Amino acid sequence: MAKPKFAMYWAASCGGCEIAVLNIAEKILDVDANFDVVFWPVAMDAKYKDVEGMSDGEITLCLFNGGIRNDENERLAKLLRKKSAVLVAFGSCANEGCIPGLANLTSGKAVIETAFSTVSTDNPHNVRPAYDYPAAEGELHIPRMYETLKTLDQVVPVDYYMPGCPPESHQIATVIDLVIAALKGEAKLPPAGAVIGAGNSTVCDECSRKRSEKLIKEFRRTWQIPMDQQECLLEQGILCSGMATRSGCNARCPAANMPCIGCYGPAPDVVDQGARMMSAVSSVIDSKDPAEIERILDGIVDPAGTFYRFGLASSLLHRAKAQ
Repeated sequence: MAKPKFAMYWAASCGGCEIAVLNIAEKILDVDANFDVVFWPVAMDAKYKDVEGMSDGEITLCLFNGGIRNDENERLAKLLRKKSAVLVAFGSCANEGCIPGLANLTSGKAVIETAFSTVSTDNPHNVRPAYDYPAAEGELHIPRMYETLKTLDQVVPVDYYMPGCPPESHQIATVIDLVIAALKGEAKLPPAGAVIGAGNSTVCDECSRKRSEKLIKEFRRTWQIPMDQQECLLEQGILCSGMATRSGCNARCPAANMPCIGCYGPAPDVVDQGARMMSAVSSVIDSKDPAEIERILDGIVDPAGTFYRFGLASSLLHRAKAQ
């Protein structure tokens, strides 16, 4: 009897999600034992035409990481949606756009100019990419970059969402165990549209640091003060996103004396993570004087990149006004 088929694809992302899957150690052997890995370009030689030749729904489980930045990403998203019974938006880039989504603050043209004309770029002939290029071997085509980066579910329907940048290895292992058990008839998958491999609360609820009434007179960076190892980081003036971020990571960053930066996406019932963070921050500023409030807020370096670091593409804002 043929084993169920597994696929994984890397779109507009850094590749950390691929490493996170490999980082589940010996659990990766369970994937091999229970699935026929049919498409995983970063780990095996597989061609797009192999996927195109499959029957619709033939792939049992597909983990799709990365946002949709170009026409190749969109083509593969639609192809894998068609060929997969279960499609998982895997990791922050597929779920929310993540760091690549911050490019939505500017235009596609500006992104290209930055990549090919800044001081650190060795491009003496001022070359720009040509999407179609006649070569001796035939005409070459490279993916066409879109003006706006989109999340996976803005392009195709998604069955499940698994957040994280990247998802934590223990959470990946738990989801793999659940899928294998479901395939054997020993468990049931959650309802379609569910967030899997994460918690149902906030990072603050997982954090062991001591909390009291928060009143902020100044926002500071981690290197600017000798931080208390036990006290809530936000109460020390360190901007921490735990209050608006979904749990599931075991509050690893605060445990290591670093603030939560929001990579597990919005907490349950939060529509816009950045807006929730701004609301939470504004509520703890210890002043009623407009000038002092402005001075305190000036301590937040790069507000857009801070509050929408992971979720701009999926937020209510989505992107800056088109140029």
